[in-house]
Amino acid sequence: MNVEVYTLNAFDKDGSGGNPAGIVLDAGSLNTAEMQRMAKEVGFSETAFVEKSAIADFKVRYFTPASEVDLCGHATVAAFYLMYSLNLATYATYTLETKAGLLEVSISHDGDVYLSQSLPQFYETLPREEIAASLRIGAEELAGELPIQIVSTGLRDILIPVSTRELLARIQPDFAAITAVSEKYNVIGYHLFTLDTPDDAAAECRNFAPLYDIPEESATGTASGALLSYLYKYGQLSIQQAQHVVFRQGYSMSCPSEIKAGLSLNHGGEITRVQVGGIAAGIQRRSIVI
Repeated sequence: MNVEVYTLNAFDKDGSGGNPAGIVLDAGSLNTAEMQRMAKEVGFSETAFVEKSAIADFKVRYFTPASEVDLCGHATVAAFYLMYSLNLATYATYTLETKAGLLEVSISHDGDVYLSQSLPQFYETLPREEIAASLRIGAEELAGELPIQIVSTGLRDILIPVSTRELLARIQPDFAAITAVSEKYNVIGYHLFTLDTPDDAAAECRNFAPLYDIPEESATGTASGALLSYLYKYGQLSIQQAQHVVFRQGYSMSCPSEIKAGLSLNHGGEITRVQVGGIAAGIQRRSIVI
């Protein structure tokens, strides 16, 4: 059987970067093993499989080359941008069934896609020495005023503050060590960031998830929601600033990406909604025999 797979780059910046994702529409006839084989053959960090849902407008399952994951931000942006481009969706808000729960996806009039993530959960803080060693840097090179912490808005990631943009760019991680740490703490991977940015971006980031066969990712939607919540919690963003930020990612891979994110807050300043979004570009398609 031939199955059509679309590929496109989510969180693209000026047509020159973004994070590639595979998208399979009308995937309800595929079983889990077939989805996993297809994701491995596509070879991107994630491939999304769109199905009909009995409880939402759409159901999406996400596979890395190694295994299924509960959610993927950039593949969600890619999937809904594709459906918008094919006139299968319009500017509206849709409900989405995922293994991370029921979520909302909104499409703006200009085609920006925004995923509403789960409210943030803040878990344990981790030893600086252990994390620094896996990055092959000294513990003193990490930004001292912020904690290394596991945070989730759908997926558990370790958020790691780095002191400068120059240091962020030159880190050459020990992927075996990161894999071991990721297994130890039951996380997807590492999301490094620095507040030392060359423009108005809130942070510049790098993401490593070798446990899931993703050495480095050029744009990470789920971790961006977690990072935004973390920066707000620790006083790095005001209430006004937290409503709309931009994160830079992928520059170390020559795949510049722009990830938009925002918080909704109640009168007490508590987070009531986390949204991450952007555009996609470069739609192509191919057939895979399964």
